[in-house]
Amino acid sequence: MLRQLATVLFVLSIPLLLITSNVRWAANEPRLYEYSFDHYDVEARTGVARRELDFAARDLVRYFSDDRPTIQTLVTQDGRPVPLYNERETSHLRDVKDLFRTVFRAQEASLAFVLAYVVGILVWASEASLRLLARTVLGASLFTLALLGLAAVGALVGFDDLWTRFHLLAFTNDLWKLDPDTDHLIQMFPEDFWLDATLLVAGLTAVEALALLAASTAYLRLRLRWWMAVPVGQPGA
Repeated sequence: MLRQLATVLFVLSIPLLLITSNVRWAANEPRLYEYSFDHYDVEARTGVARRELDFAARDLVRYFSDDRPTIQTLVTQDGRPVPLYNERETSHLRDVKDLFRTVFRAQEASLAFVLAYVVGILVWASEASLRLLARTVLGASLFTLALLGLAAVGALVGFDDLWTRFHLLAFTNDLWKLDPDTDHLIQMFPEDFWLDATLLVAGLTAVEALALLAASTAYLRLRLRWWMAVPVGQPGA
């Protein structure tokens, strides 16, 4: 019973680990931020020079990992330093930082559990245990791909509604409701960018799940061929 529960938790941990790992990468990848600046004409929308926007992107990456309670990014406009974000935006970014930290802890916890499960299987390794691990990884990969398929359909059909529901679940206030005419944060990262980022994370997760699926399937097929090739009465037959 305990092993069955651990197996179920392992299957659930695989998509959690893959998704949170990719979200963590995205949150710490300045090139993704710069993608938004390039594709959504952010320099013209904000009136902030590109070099200042690139600095702001790097400052956001640092902020999500350091101990600053509030971000105070200054950019140069008309020859003088001015705050990039207003009070509402900095408050929302504090909420985003807390959310990212929760995601990072979930990634670390799921990684620890996956490693503990794998080591547990290998420590008491019999060939049956290794086959069980491969079958479990295969099942977890298929489960991950099924979840991604459902999420992709929902995102492509009604991303606006999903995005709103996400904010209502993730935050306890309405600070995320920013004005695209005046607030730099939503000008820098418009909703279309978040669709792109969501599809990127989903795509990376799908590739990783397919790699796990291919590896586990290849092992099971090789093991089956080896078993069929062993003469009856020989060890392993």
